[in-house]
Amino acid sequence: MDIIRDTKPQKKKKRVIWTGVVLGGLAVITVAIQSLPSAAPSVEGATVWRDTVEQGTMIRQVRGPGTLVPEQMRWITAVTAGRIEQILSLPGTEVQQGSLIMRMSNPDVDMQLLQAQQQLSQAQAGLAQLRTSLQTSELTQRGTVATVRTQYLDAKRVYETNQRLFDENPDLVARADLDRSKESMEELQTRLQIEEDRLKVMEGTSQEQIDAQRRQIDRLSDLVQFNQDRLQSMQVTVPVAGVLAPLDIPLQEGQWVQSGQQLSRVVVPGRLKAEIRIPQTQAQDIVVGQIALIDTRTDTIQGQVTRIDPAVRNGTVTIDVSLPPDLPPSARPDLSVDGNVIIERLDDVIYVGRPTFGQANSRVSIFKITSDGQYADRVTIQLGASSVNEIEVRDGLQPGDVVILSDMSQWDGFDRVKLKN
Repeated sequence: MDIIRDTKPQKKKKRVIWTGVVLGGLAVITVAIQSLPSAAPSVEGATVWRDTVEQGTMIRQVRGPGTLVPEQMRWITAVTAGRIEQILSLPGTEVQQGSLIMRMSNPDVDMQLLQAQQQLSQAQAGLAQLRTSLQTSELTQRGTVATVRTQYLDAKRVYETNQRLFDENPDLVARADLDRSKESMEELQTRLQIEEDRLKVMEGTSQEQIDAQRRQIDRLSDLVQFNQDRLQSMQVTVPVAGVLAPLDIPLQEGQWVQSGQQLSRVVVPGRLKAEIRIPQTQAQDIVVGQIALIDTRTDTIQGQVTRIDPAVRNGTVTIDVSLPPDLPPSARPDLSVDGNVIIERLDDVIYVGRPTFGQANSRVSIFKITSDGQYADRVTIQLGASSVNEIEVRDGLQPGDVVILSDMSQWDGFDRVKLKN
């Protein structure tokens, strides 16, 4: 009799063995794949900025935006507040010295001038009245002095006569009459002295009073002149010949302006200068006398640094660049320009175009294109002095090497990239 054997355990054992074999193979394959070098990512070759390393003379420059301004410019401001009644000349008009460009009005100024003129007239009338009064008083005092002098002389003669008679014969004149005549003479003598002193005081103070009144008239005359000048300033004229330049905020007829407000500005035709704003981190190398190239977008003008602002404003330092008298037609006041200041010339150095991420005297990594032009390998280089468009390479590159200057930060995890044509 045959015995039936159970084959299920054997099949189950084979299945476990094959499963282990498959899992082990997958693990081996995974480890093998991970051990392989990572593939280089692809980069569009047309989108990267390339440059060739060169050796020779590198010109260090610093750049900044700026504006062309006239060397001579005159602001015209309101002397007093008033309303603009008429604008006769608009910006861009060529004007001569003394030309009328604007009319203004202010009733208060007219009233103050009339009041000052009235005060001056009253002071002048007061001077005439004072002079007449002083002369009259002086004449009256002179008459009083003359009267008292006559009385004194009469009393003196009476006393001398009585004294002589008394000396000849005491019985001719009584002692009391002699004493009375003497006292009368002495009284009149004292009165005469007092009146003469009073006359001297009048003569001495009369001129002082007249001078004081004259000084008052002079002050009032200055006040009248001041108000006349204020009234005259309402007729706005230009102090120098030139061309009217526009204001930041144009004025309109009927507008009320305050004292000291800018009404216009006159640009004196002639030489221009450039005011260039250099970043404060680059301005320390600039000195007076250096050559500067001013780019007007259509022309390049060579100038010279003449002044460096000692203060830093908004992170920049303003420098003045003098320009030659013969300027191209593109140069005009308030024109926005770019200025490049030449700092120095570095001879026989290795340099390349300035990358977007490179700073002077720093060590950075950069991609260098292989000789076949299909790949770019990461290399570490040492940078030196920098300029506007170039930077010195002190180590890591050789003349003739082609490098990528554009931003490659998205490939920081790779040492090689493939350039797709």
